[in-house]
Amino acid sequence: MKTTLSWLKTHLATNAPLGALVDRLTMLGHEVERIDDRAAALSGFVVARVISAEPHPNADRLRVCVVDAGDGEVQVVCGAPNARTGMKGVFGPTGVMIPKTGTQLQESTIRGVASRGMLMSAAELALSDDHSGIIELPPDAQVGASYASLLGLDDPVLDVKVTPNRADCLGVRGIARDLAAASMGQLTPLDTTPVEGRFRSPIAIHIEDRTACPLFLGRHIRGLKNGPSPRWLRDRLEAIGLRPISALVDITNFLTFDLNRPLHVFDAGKLRGDLTVRFARPGEKLLALNDREYELDPEITAIADDAGVQSLGGVIGGEPTGCTEATTEVFIEAALFDPIRTAATGRRLEIISDARYRFERGLDPAFVAPGLEIATRLILELCGGEASEIVVAGAVPEWRREYLLRPERLSGLGGLHVPPDESREILEALGCTTAEAAEPDGSLRVAPPSWRGDIIGAADLVEEVLRVKGYDEIPAVPLPRDTIISRPAIDARRRRAELVRRTLASRGLVEAVAFSFISSRSAELFGGAKPELRLVNPISADLDAMRPSALPGLVEAARRNADRGFPDVALFELGPAYRDDTPEGQMTVAAGLRAGRLAPRHWQQPPSEPELYVAKADALAALVAMGAPPDNIQASAEPPPWFHPGRAGTLRLGPTVLGHFGELHPDVLDAFEVKGPVAAFEVFLDAVPLPRAGRARQPLRLSVFQPVERDFAFIVDRDLPAETLLRAARGVDRKLVSEIRLFDVYEGKGLPEGKKSLAISVVLQPQEATLTDPEIEAFSKRLVAQVEKATGGTLRG
Repeated sequence: MKTTLSWLKTHLATNAPLGALVDRLTMLGHEVERIDDRAAALSGFVVARVISAEPHPNADRLRVCVVDAGDGEVQVVCGAPNARTGMKGVFGPTGVMIPKTGTQLQESTIRGVASRGMLMSAAELALSDDHSGIIELPPDAQVGASYASLLGLDDPVLDVKVTPNRADCLGVRGIARDLAAASMGQLTPLDTTPVEGRFRSPIAIHIEDRTACPLFLGRHIRGLKNGPSPRWLRDRLEAIGLRPISALVDITNFLTFDLNRPLHVFDAGKLRGDLTVRFARPGEKLLALNDREYELDPEITAIADDAGVQSLGGVIGGEPTGCTEATTEVFIEAALFDPIRTAATGRRLEIISDARYRFERGLDPAFVAPGLEIATRLILELCGGEASEIVVAGAVPEWRREYLLRPERLSGLGGLHVPPDESREILEALGCTTAEAAEPDGSLRVAPPSWRGDIIGAADLVEEVLRVKGYDEIPAVPLPRDTIISRPAIDARRRRAELVRRTLASRGLVEAVAFSFISSRSAELFGGAKPELRLVNPISADLDAMRPSALPGLVEAARRNADRGFPDVALFELGPAYRDDTPEGQMTVAAGLRAGRLAPRHWQQPPSEPELYVAKADALAALVAMGAPPDNIQASAEPPPWFHPGRAGTLRLGPTVLGHFGELHPDVLDAFEVKGPVAAFEVFLDAVPLPRAGRARQPLRLSVFQPVERDFAFIVDRDLPAETLLRAARGVDRKLVSEIRLFDVYEGKGLPEGKKSLAISVVLQPQEATLTDPEIEAFSKRLVAQVEKATGGTLRG
């Protein structure tokens, strides 16, 4: 939101300096992002009168001019053809910085004649490309006056950052109202005196859906003459970056930014019949004021006459009924439009307009009629004509509400005690209506004003009082400490998440951060897109659902990298995923994927691609980092449908699902246009139980005795999971066995049909004495018996 200082002072009577106003705005919650001092580049350039302009004695095209810049006469050499005696121009004394070149103007001698300054052209001042001659000023320009001041550029422009909840401050008056409440000046009264209607409007208004447009006011003005706006109006619009067009259009733009009241003017001579607010019909189109044609659908609020759609409610007007210099009669629209439908229309059609920006945030429902009266008065003043009676359709929606503000709420929620009388004074300055409550404790019954739709409870009233009182008034209070022993900065769950992050990074994966919302199409591929997880007001049409998994964002990131020539990626993310819209439905997950080659091509190594065992190793590493017991984790071939069947699995701890791993389904990769294979995993951090209180990690025990390694091969059924055999072997003697790993799987010649061979390596690490041969033999027999019992297999000879 931009405004100039002088524009702000039309609503705020104040003598406060600019710095004080900026500081107070920041403390009120309106950060001033930038102050543009347009006069800085023209500092030092003044109005001067040319006393004489004589030909240069040594050059045919030069003149020796004597100028009066208010501090005495100065001689300059000028080559402009329009330099002449008696004219007034812009003089730059020695020492000023020339805007176009950035060089400092120095006294010089030109063809033997001293020149102690310069008469400036528009090009040299970087105001335009005109370098045909020096600037000629009006005869009444005051000699010695600042040229920047003469142009009106000595008025700084403030760029104020308005938060989404403060729609009332999208107008200059809203900002002035806040400053006045903060004792930075007095709010200037606004003249909303009704303009008497001289005739009955020939155009009526009809509303088919009151939810889309609860109120529509209109007024016909005839006999006007459209033309250029006056200088003051053009200057204000240009200062905030708007291009003046014509008086009628400029008035609507001015009131949008001045009073936060968007309006639209139809050329009444181009309308056919009455105006109707309705839904657009299939096949209807509109050529908008931005010269683009839009195809409409029944979800769009349209304003139509008998010929068809002429405007989109709250978004943009139509070119066929737009005002031109030939316009002699207009119909003014002042209405309220539904914020959600306005935002959806603008997003669907990709239209960004100042009107849409305000309507979708909510406008003052009680200011529709006053805004129309002010617009009428401006049009009559600048364009002439006579106004009709106001045409009304609908009614002002009910906006009045009341809340109880107890004194203790200020200290309880805000940490600052504010006396009830002072709270009342602040709230009334903000436009609230207050009354003493029946309670004897100083409570107030507070009714917010119509323009503060963001105040919806007592907590918001507390915020308003503290905002104006000053957040810097809140005392710093140390947090209570129950014990002198310091507490950890993060709890066990967050500490475990950091361990997972470090573990995955150490395995070569790069952390990514994606949106927590994705497209419904992507969510459906991963078992999501439930109705309760659809966003009512998404920031983009392809980000309209909460993600059921963190994998879609990683797959999309892999696709973008591949499109840019980086197909080999290894990514992971820690973040939320959503099963439903309850607090319990939000889960913290760690997901990762590997795509492309696992390692650069090398002549000594065959090419390798991601496969399910790589994803399983990543998932297990994450679970172990969280403290999950690796020997008790079970893997089963029951992956969700977005994984490849037969090339994926699920990790469990008893009945609890800890995560999934494997290659992603080809249909999922095709939907994302990703070349496979892609190995991915997702583990659920909240599903891993926290360690029991007092249970610490086992201490490291190093033995001085020689370890013993033995290999065993078993013939088992082909469909037996290797995990079953390993679990049976681990249970033989956990104190003696330090490691068991599978090192060979064989199927084929020499084995019965339907069988396979699983070979394991077992490392025995004694702690008290070196193992003897009988002890090793006894252990081997126990292991073979245990494995054969658990698997139904036999020891391979």
